[in-house]
Amino acid sequence: MSEQDERRHREEAEKDFVEAMEADSSLAVGVVPEDDGERVPDGEGPAPIKRRKAAITFIFLTIALDMLAMGMIAPVLPKLIEGFVSGSAVRTAGYLGWFGTLWALMQFVCSPILGSLSDRFGRRPIVLLSNLGLGLDYLVMALAPTIGWLFAGRIISGITASSIPTAMAYGADVTPKEKRAGVFGLLSGAFAIGFVLGPAIGGLLGNINPRLPFYASGGLSLINFCYGLFVLPESLSKANRSPFSWKRANPVGSLVLLKRKTVLLGLAGVLLLAYVAQQCLMNVFVLYTDYRYHWTTRTVGISLGVVGICSGIVGGLLVKRVVAKIGERRTMLIGMALGAGGYALFAASSTGRLFWAGIPVLTGLSLLWPTAQSVMSRHVSASEQGQLQGAINGLRGLAGLVGPGLFTAVFAFAISPGSWLPVAGLPFYMASGMVLLGLGWATWVTRGERV
Repeated sequence: MSEQDERRHREEAEKDFVEAMEADSSLAVGVVPEDDGERVPDGEGPAPIKRRKAAITFIFLTIALDMLAMGMIAPVLPKLIEGFVSGSAVRTAGYLGWFGTLWALMQFVCSPILGSLSDRFGRRPIVLLSNLGLGLDYLVMALAPTIGWLFAGRIISGITASSIPTAMAYGADVTPKEKRAGVFGLLSGAFAIGFVLGPAIGGLLGNINPRLPFYASGGLSLINFCYGLFVLPESLSKANRSPFSWKRANPVGSLVLLKRKTVLLGLAGVLLLAYVAQQCLMNVFVLYTDYRYHWTTRTVGISLGVVGICSGIVGGLLVKRVVAKIGERRTMLIGMALGAGGYALFAASSTGRLFWAGIPVLTGLSLLWPTAQSVMSRHVSASEQGQLQGAINGLRGLAGLVGPGLFTAVFAFAISPGSWLPVAGLPFYMASGMVLLGLGWATWVTRGERV
């Protein structure tokens, strides 16, 4: 057989393989036909093809189930803590604050580590081991006999949940640069699904038994691990892997990657401002709507569900279409403008109905996350995608350390008797200002981007 015939035969075999994979929906594996010059050497990747679009469906489910599991325990964790402290509301609130701080700290510390480990050993083992660890950890928390066990479990869940940047890096591995914003948007939609369904399901199960959501969350994570064990291929070829280094993997060292280019460092600052602003929504929303509009728990739950649904629609359906029409940079800037406007509407709304009108405006901010990540991913190599996503998730963890105390303190100041600035919406005005500041900064640092 001549060399030309052999090459043609190999290409036909590869085509047959791709068609077989695409026909089998249970595997959710395909091939991206576009070639951006990155070739996986034969024998180095999961299949001898130029570029393989791996199980995006599984990665979507991984993020959705992780967020669903975390959301399910949110309504019952206070009750579980309360049972260990003789029903003391003050001690429960204190412990709950420590739980949140520890979880955010683990995210900040461990996200860069797991991201760098995935650059060294591949995405598949990190994602699968994190799913396994998260599932076992929830079961340990379900059986926890003391508050100390709960603390340990919360720390471990913060570590294992740090696999999300690895999942994001997986998406970057298997997607052409010009299509990454759409994939990141889809994965961001998975966050929203967990945000909507998790607390609702957790509340229902918690009414039966406060520990039941922990068992259910553990089961979901373990099922996802078993599913991925048979479905998930490796996305990062050995040729594109990089040595592990503690110098790069620690939270401060991971920022060295972001300092490499002005656009990386600039957008990291933009994301940090937006992540901190988002903590206002997560920590003041319930307090604010109860204080100003006297909303019931049911109304608050429904409104948060609408926030999640709108965010899911924007991330999962609109990002790809908007980017295709106006490009990543303009989409990102429009999203930030909408986000700033939404926070300002929340702050200025004198009635609950006006507050509702601000929800779809605010969720336009969901255009920011995937487009910023996509632009940043263009400026690092294939062997650094995990480190980049780890650094980005570390920024989210840092915001989780700073934001809750900041915005709750500002809200307490605004509504306290004798306050010299008695504006209940002050935390949301502050969040709006942060996003506006980020918008101006993003406009400047991305001025040279042609996307």
